[in-house]
Amino acid sequence: MNTRKTWFITGASKGLGLTLAKKLLAQGYNVAATSRTIDALKKAVGAETANFLPLAMNIVDEVEVDKAIKQTVTHFGSIDVIVNNAGYGQMGGLEELTDAEARTNFDVNVFGSLNVIRKALPYLRTQQNGHIFNISSIGGFTGGFPAFGVYCASKFAVHGLTESLYHEVKPFGINVSLVMPGYFRTNFLEGDSIAKPQNEIAAYQNVRDVQNAHVNEINNNQQGDPEKAADVMIEVANQADPALHLFLGADAYQAALNKIELVQKDMEIFRTLGTTTGFDN
Repeated sequence: MNTRKTWFITGASKGLGLTLAKKLLAQGYNVAATSRTIDALKKAVGAETANFLPLAMNIVDEVEVDKAIKQTVTHFGSIDVIVNNAGYGQMGGLEELTDAEARTNFDVNVFGSLNVIRKALPYLRTQQNGHIFNISSIGGFTGGFPAFGVYCASKFAVHGLTESLYHEVKPFGINVSLVMPGYFRTNFLEGDSIAKPQNEIAAYQNVRDVQNAHVNEINNNQQGDPEKAADVMIEVANQADPALHLFLGADAYQAALNKIELVQKDMEIFRTLGTTTGFDN
């Protein structure tokens, strides 16, 4: 088995985090899994073994995050792979969303992951080894999703901080991967994994159309298999030089290619004008 034997997964009671936790346990890895409600987590994972450590943790509470990280190290002797998976999707047009709705989405999706990174890095730096997976979204690479502006913005933030983190911790032998999934058949589009705007504005029909399509049509019809996504992540964690940018799903690849093509097109069209901004010598 890979020497990175202990995984710490946030948001592990549902979605990709749950699938990954169960698959890792079946393969003999140590798994510290967190969720806001420990009973729901235990029930979802359905395992009572020495290599499973369920932890109740509020990701936006830095004290609770620190406690969970320390419990993991005390219980297993090390912490090797971090998976920042906890997060949720906030729907609604940018004009519709309140300041509180937008900030709460950022608190969970961005600052929650930062809490985990800050508390885990001292251990990874000391052992000069480790791997951090930050789960973003294809919506963190391309923002062409009306009704998901704030969610995309939070995932763009995850993208930016992950690229910086990659360079900051490389000297310590720590690998970093930014995971950008497309649509996978999990419960991400239902329950408390997705939030609707409190105040809808009737004029935004395009926002309603996208919002309703995700809840009523896309949900349960996603083409991505979370079991296969978990397999990819485990394989990447075992690579000596893993990719920083990890797109998951054919739809994610196509969306990324479309974005890259658009950027290249815009750059070429405005190259002459856009490069006239220097001082004349």
